Amino acid sequence: MEEKVSFLERYKRDHQHPVNKLTHAFGIPMIVISLPLFFWSWKWALGLFIVGWIFQFVGHYVEGNPPSFLKNPVFLLIGPWWILKRLWGFLTGQPYR
Repeated sequence: MEEKVSFLERYKRDHQHPVNKLTHAFGIPMIVISLPLFFWSWKWALGLFIVGWIFQFVGHYVEGNPPSFLKNPVFLLIGPWWILKRLWGFLTGQPYR
């Protein structure tokens, strides 16, 4: 029987390599920022969006696994949540593990 884990725990399992974590720390915020920016500047928004996704795929190449959202699109929302949890842990001195 398959072990039941939360989306966040599964996401964390798929993102263990330090390079993948680093590329996601930059790529995810770039993608998130690009979305509302499309209303004001398509050029900047498109640039952030594309470069953000390049960071994501480079990180997964290094990690040796496919992006989590290919298994379930819910992970497109989990990624930003994971980054926020890591940022909050950094700011409070209690890193998210």
